[in-house]
Amino acid sequence: MSSARKVFDEMSERSVVSWTALVSGYCQNGDSDEALKVFGEMHRMGVKANQFTYGSALRACTSIVCLDGGKQIQGCIEKSRFVENVFVQSALVDFHSKCGKMEDACHVFDVMVERDVVSWNAMIGGYVVQGFKNDAFLMFRSMLREGMTPDSFSLGSVLKAFGGDNDLLMVMKIHGIVMKLGFQSFNILTGSLIDAYVKCGSVRSANNIYKSMLRVDTVSCTALITGYAREGHNCIGAVDLFNELRRMSLAIDNIILCSMLNICANLASLILGRQIHAIAIKKYQSSHDMAMSNALIDMYSKSGEMNDANQVFYEMDKKNVISWTSLIAGYGKHGDADTSLKLYKKMEHNGLMPNDITFLSLLFACSHNGLTNEGWECFNNMVSRYNILPRAEHYSCMVDLFARGGQLEEAYDLICKMQIKPNASLWGSILGACSIYGDTTLGEVAAKHLFNLEPTNSANYVVLASTYAAAGLWAIFSPQEKVQHFSLQAKLANLEGKKRSKVYRHARLCRMVQKLVDNVKHTDQRDSVYFLFVTELNFYACIPDSSFAPTFCFCLLEMRCDTFQVDLNLCEKLNVSLGLSGISSRCRTRAISSIAVTR
Repeated sequence: MSSARKVFDEMSERSVVSWTALVSGYCQNGDSDEALKVFGEMHRMGVKANQFTYGSALRACTSIVCLDGGKQIQGCIEKSRFVENVFVQSALVDFHSKCGKMEDACHVFDVMVERDVVSWNAMIGGYVVQGFKNDAFLMFRSMLREGMTPDSFSLGSVLKAFGGDNDLLMVMKIHGIVMKLGFQSFNILTGSLIDAYVKCGSVRSANNIYKSMLRVDTVSCTALITGYAREGHNCIGAVDLFNELRRMSLAIDNIILCSMLNICANLASLILGRQIHAIAIKKYQSSHDMAMSNALIDMYSKSGEMNDANQVFYEMDKKNVISWTSLIAGYGKHGDADTSLKLYKKMEHNGLMPNDITFLSLLFACSHNGLTNEGWECFNNMVSRYNILPRAEHYSCMVDLFARGGQLEEAYDLICKMQIKPNASLWGSILGACSIYGDTTLGEVAAKHLFNLEPTNSANYVVLASTYAAAGLWAIFSPQEKVQHFSLQAKLANLEGKKRSKVYRHARLCRMVQKLVDNVKHTDQRDSVYFLFVTELNFYACIPDSSFAPTFCFCLLEMRCDTFQVDLNLCEKLNVSLGLSGISSRCRTRAISSIAVTR
């Protein structure tokens, strides 16, 4: 633009075309302020603008949301002969809608004598930008009813409006229109379809569209990988897609790398995470942007490598609340609540304001480390000092904090006094604590609420039975009768609500566990692990011999006061079962869960 401006300044005579070219050039190159300055200078020189000059000036006002300047230009338009020009009126519609003045945009649109596809796109895009997705679709439907054929921009705009869990049917309808109009070969529109399906939670549909593409691009790959990362179920598919992206030598941006780091954290794949880190270093040299560094902290924290997470944190030039919260959460999940609290105080000292996720991480850390007073102080600071309204997750951590400390009455009082309706997580924390301390009275109250909220969740029945066991009410039954009782309760629960398939899966798990115990060679080890009982959410090892004292004793039927109950994922369940049976005594295992990392 400097060369163009130099040529313009050296011109002895300048026409409207010369002025318009300069205004348009500045606008297209992102220098909207300079474009408006040139337009103002043109107006002072007495040169009358044409429709293209007004269009470029209005686009400049739109890009910087200059409402006053745009209204002044609109005043000039109304005095000119271009007041009914469809190009200028479409630019006015786009200007008002993008600046949040939808009523003014509708007024300009309604008085238009002639409308083209650009006019309709401006209205649809304005509704989308302002978050009025229903109005955007109604405008799109009106466009079709008036016989106007939408283009790829019309369809892409309306697709951006729908990205919620309840929008899948609407996205499918738009997808049908795309197929009918023959736009399925447009990569930009295909990328928008993939992104829309991903945001609706239908990653399978997004994957089918991706596979049907004749020529894949970075946008489509990014949308699908982001969907895999958000879903968290098919992480292997995301890794395969990333490898395909590299084989095709397509551009890899920081969005893809951040999504892959999130997937590595979910996969507990430290090796792959380090490889992604190496790619990021090669791409961005020695420095990363803030989002990349935050993703690295999260990945290393969830993989149990707190030293690496700490190094990435302190190498950051600038840190935001996500950076601090990720490190606080990492230390909290791995049992170092003291460091989490120190980081929180240091964060406050540096002038950063913690958010609700920060306090949720602190409450979690205090809950799982027995720091009742510190957790209560954090909760009070969140409410009184930072005016953060507690959510159900915060109350759940507070209930768990009191419950783990044996303060069951305080936990129950908090549930009764809080301003939101208790959910299953809150009552589950109460019931879990009752199973540890053998409080059958309060346990029955919590179980009653859980049975009403989750009648098909077999884990609630099992934990209630463990509460009775902790109170010594199961001594009269043989171990085989106890297994039969629990299996019956799980089956009865799972048969409700068309969940019969879970019963068969449950039976297969029981047979697998029984086979594992039968294959233990040493009799003393088989006696130590009397039986293993697996449900979808809980792992139970029953140890009848009081002389057997492992480091961790997971949810016993013969409950003892020195036991510690941990919510385990399947990986940890297998590790514990293998470890107790002596099969993995020579192997080093790593299990990742939302609670901690075990080796």
